[in-house]
Amino acid sequence: MRHRFSVADAANMVALSYFVPPADLASYFGAMYLFTADQPRVADHTRADFAQIRFMLAGAGVYHFSDGRTVETPECCLLGPTSMATHFDVVGPMQVVGVTVLPLGWAALRAGEADVAADDAFDLTVRFGSAWRDMLLLLRSIEDPNKAAESFWTFIRGHLHSVSETERAFVEETDRWLADEQSPRVEVLQQATGLSARQLARWCNRLYGAPPKYLARKYRALRCAQVLAREVLDWSEVSGEAFYDQSHFIREMKHFTGLTPTELRERASIVIRLSMNRADLVGEISKLSQIS
Repeated sequence: MRHRFSVADAANMVALSYFVPPADLASYFGAMYLFTADQPRVADHTRADFAQIRFMLAGAGVYHFSDGRTVETPECCLLGPTSMATHFDVVGPMQVVGVTVLPLGWAALRAGEADVAADDAFDLTVRFGSAWRDMLLLLRSIEDPNKAAESFWTFIRGHLHSVSETERAFVEETDRWLADEQSPRVEVLQQATGLSARQLARWCNRLYGAPPKYLARKYRALRCAQVLAREVLDWSEVSGEAFYDQSHFIREMKHFTGLTPTELRERASIVIRLSMNRADLVGEISKLSQIS
């Protein structure tokens, strides 16, 4: 897979392209992406996010997680859901093909308890078998990104298991709750699902990687970040009544995005700016995955 750098990319030699999933996979996966950085070293961070499948077509590096651990990035990598901004450091040139794994996709892959995998990286070949390395080699051999995307979607269909109607209904309700409320309240989700607080926490931990109160904080901050990156607004116009005060707003933004509101508007890296383009994707794509 290859990027042909445009004039706009040439100064940094960094490019990020997205590929919307086929309609039958849109409830399992967010966008597939091709990230290229033709640089000797790429060190940056990503926002808190869903789990990710990532194939390192070129480059080798590490993730630095919030608890101080440094984990080497496998060539065929499963990155668990991240609870806050995660740093990465790669010896380039770097080229990565990845796809966002939504909660229903996590269940269909039989990937285990999401909270156990949160803020960690795993070798897909160890977890799911050698076919994943074959997929990596195939992606390295295909020049056309669109053909590579088609090959990946065909491959991933063969690795999905059935999910229950209960799982599907819970994810639909939880996604709606996180995407539609400015400051999601746990009692609203309890009423919608009919689950007790303990049951709700168990479901959220298993599929989303965190309890509902934490998920509400995460997506509240990420939603505000998308607005701040695109519009010149005062913090109170962005946050409404979702935060106690400006200091609270700044702390939450820094925790989940790695940047203060001012840094996000004025000094965000090329990687962060490009990743914000996910919000512009149209077609069969999860509303929640456009936020994170």
